[in-house]
Amino acid sequence: MRVDRRAPIVGWDIGGVNTKAARLDAPLDLAAGGGLAIRAASVPFEIQRDPHALPDVLRGLAHALELATDAVHAVTMTAELSQAFRTKREGVAHVLGALAKAFPEAPQHVYTVAGHFIFPADALEDPLAVGASNWRATAALVARFLPDGVLVDTGTTSTDVIPLAGGRVVAQGLTDPARLLTRELVYTGAVRTPVEALLHEVPLWGGRAAVSAEGFATTGDAHVWLGQLGPADYTVPSADGRPPTREFAGERLARVVCGDREMLDDAAIDAIARAVVEAQLARVAEAIAHVQQTAGVAPVGVVTGLGEFIAAEAARRLGFEVVELSQRLGEAARTAPAAAVAWLLADELGGRIR
Repeated sequence: MRVDRRAPIVGWDIGGVNTKAARLDAPLDLAAGGGLAIRAASVPFEIQRDPHALPDVLRGLAHALELATDAVHAVTMTAELSQAFRTKREGVAHVLGALAKAFPEAPQHVYTVAGHFIFPADALEDPLAVGASNWRATAALVARFLPDGVLVDTGTTSTDVIPLAGGRVVAQGLTDPARLLTRELVYTGAVRTPVEALLHEVPLWGGRAAVSAEGFATTGDAHVWLGQLGPADYTVPSADGRPPTREFAGERLARVVCGDREMLDDAAIDAIARAVVEAQLARVAEAIAHVQQTAGVAPVGVVTGLGEFIAAEAARRLGFEVVELSQRLGEAARTAPAAAVAWLLADELGGRIR
């Protein structure tokens, strides 16, 4: 890779509903307890709504991070799964095309699910090698300071549960279907998971009511209602398009049983919200236990993501020692894959970052 080793490195995590970037200015020795000098930025962007706007989104984030044209780009993505694209091949090509359009002169290196960098032209030839690679970047970074345990990264949409052993990532699955099969990918997150994807009935008026299957409410509503998630972190449109405040979250949760706030009081909404959260915690905890036992790794969980509180509670219920990635990355832990892929490229280049 012939690049200016003095140039700053920007890591990208380009998702279907959020796009994140992290500028790395000074990589330190994580194994020795150091951290990263990171400037991170993130914007909500549903690529399905306007795929052709992606280059402008990328340029906007680069501007926010004050990146010059000589920056080196390290890329990971999950946007290829968006329904904007008929295949992952099409999605990968779109993301890489947007990067080329946004930064036509910049060196770009794409991270693979196997844990190494390739050039965009090679990624276009083998799109499954780079699609949904962000979990591998975070896990590879964590393995530098936690050689044995489980990474649990809960985002807005899904949860990655990645085993680490001997300082290596020992995941069994690489593609999304394979990772769902091994429980290393759990499709539940802090905001976007529909309530009916987690449970079929909830407490109501001393009994158990079946839930509607209309997409009336999501996990974000339950977490906002219970005060576990701030409205500002509810970064995608709500089910009804109304604001992500506690008031409107309660209204959406009432519709889970086809009711409204004139029919259901605060206690009833609270019971529904808690049932949703308990079902989600059980789902995540089951996956953590399965992955840890299958891989035979230590009961230590490194937790991160917007839903770090979900990952942490699930791990604690299993008796795991819990380590928060934010202790190493600070606020950049909210954009962990972007920060990780930047650090990994800097480490591979072996150069000084200014």
